[in-house]
Amino acid sequence: MANFTCNVCGAACERGAEPPGREVPSCAQCGSTVRLRGLVAVLTREIFGVEQVLPHVPALKDVRGFGMSDPPALAARLAEKFDYTNTFYHQPPVLDITNPPEDAWGTYDFIVSSEVMEHVPPPVERGFANLYRLLKPNGVLVLTVPYAPWPQHTEHYPELHEYVLAAPGGRTVLVNRRRDGSIEVFENLCFHGGDGSTLEMRVFSETSLKGVMTGAGFDEVQIASESVAEFGVDHAETWSLPIVARKGKFVPPTGEIVKMYAAVSRKVSALEREVEILRGEYARYVAFHEQSHKETEEELAKRAAWAMGLDRELNELRARLWVRVGRKVGGV
Repeated sequence: MANFTCNVCGAACERGAEPPGREVPSCAQCGSTVRLRGLVAVLTREIFGVEQVLPHVPALKDVRGFGMSDPPALAARLAEKFDYTNTFYHQPPVLDITNPPEDAWGTYDFIVSSEVMEHVPPPVERGFANLYRLLKPNGVLVLTVPYAPWPQHTEHYPELHEYVLAAPGGRTVLVNRRRDGSIEVFENLCFHGGDGSTLEMRVFSETSLKGVMTGAGFDEVQIASESVAEFGVDHAETWSLPIVARKGKFVPPTGEIVKMYAAVSRKVSALEREVEILRGEYARYVAFHEQSHKETEEELAKRAAWAMGLDRELNELRARLWVRVGRKVGGV
């Protein structure tokens, strides 16, 4: 099986024989899915110009963004690299995209919205218009939502106004009071996994989704349909793919990049000096041990020669002794 690098956590992963599908965890370390890795590929390409592994990108704290209930594994790494806040619908820090604070308008470089906009109460156009308002003039929205291949999206509760979920008899229903005061009850509700308000409000289509986003003001809406095999972004489907919506052309902060480059250059120079010192110490170590080895060999050779000479002298002494002993015995 071929390998890929998870661009969320940087782990080396094994790729199966077939694409796993957008929602199947396929990184053994962080559990990232094709959907999340596709989001990261799009986001890093928009910010840095090329797809990157999040742990390997430089920290640009001048770049401000927020997520909408992003998974913890993704949110933690985005917070390490950017001025980033993960927001929620049901817990602090809370963001209600239907009514965001006006003092936050035009203050974000990027927004990550993954599997959220299908849950926003109607009209969904209001939610997308607010996403547009929250971005800086050159900001970018990176988005995933489930969408179908048919021409129009389906709004499950088009007259939603004052509503509540109830469970008479243990079966959850939606009770809605329309603007004209009439009451309607909906059964067979569809809930998605996750925290907060997970009731599915609609099913988008690709065509209508693009129309809603361009209607909100986005200059360019692009479906990221290409796979990125290096990072395990293998799209088995032709729908519900990551989307990038540009308010303008994002430009990274030059000053911060220059500072970052200078810091990296200083670190590289320091490491090069350390390497030269280590090389010198290693050369001295090798020279010392080579000299020590040479001296040891010379000393061993001297001692071997001395031992051989001593052995010869002993043999000669024995020979003379035997001669003397022989003479004395013969004289007797």
